[in-house]
Amino acid sequence: MVDAITALSQGTRLVYQKGLRRYIFLPILVNLIVYASMLSLVLNRFDGWLDSAMTMLPSWLEWLSWLIWPLFFVSLLVVIFFTFTLVTHLIAAPFYGFLAAKVERQATGREPLDDRGLAKTAIDALGRELVKLGYILPRMAALFILSWIPGLNLLAPILWALFSAWVMAITYLDYPMDNNKVTFRDMRSRLSRRWWPSLTFGALIMLVTWIPLANLFLIPGAVAGAVLMWDGHYRDTQDVVARH
Repeated sequence: MVDAITALSQGTRLVYQKGLRRYIFLPILVNLIVYASMLSLVLNRFDGWLDSAMTMLPSWLEWLSWLIWPLFFVSLLVVIFFTFTLVTHLIAAPFYGFLAAKVERQATGREPLDDRGLAKTAIDALGRELVKLGYILPRMAALFILSWIPGLNLLAPILWALFSAWVMAITYLDYPMDNNKVTFRDMRSRLSRRWWPSLTFGALIMLVTWIPLANLFLIPGAVAGAVLMWDGHYRDTQDVVARH
């Protein structure tokens, strides 16, 4: 079965072949606009956010300021990372859904089970992204709060890393699964049953998304890689699946 590194490398080669390139450049443009906007916001507001956070520190915990500052900085970066990723995918989801369908036809020779029209596919893709947000944001908020609880915050970096990998797996593997009428709940169940390939693929994509600018050109490869992972690890022709 294909592993995460092979899936990403083969997927990146696939999406830049003739016939598929037109599905990736508009999402790249969207990424550039969102990326520049988020970076500008952080650079302009970070000092104010940090000063406000420090005023919330009780006087008897002032000695922890040396620890609070890096924790706040890391937590802020993670929140920005998730916000950027989620907003970008919310906008680009229809394009990535079309790309995943094209890759599946070309790489596997199979047609996705999806029989929706173009317009309905685009609208449903946005709805699916909102379902993901409803799943991800409460858990992200809980982890952010945990990052400020003395003692428990020592576990925060590990939990953030695992959660980030899980979110990336959900985000990208959902494209081919949605195209094949796998519900969001069933998709999470399949990823849980194959937790190791899910987390390794998600962790690799997480690392890719942290590479400035280069990530914009590797993200479409991650969509194609997710199709290869779907075909190699998660497809189950015995399941009777229904759209949610």
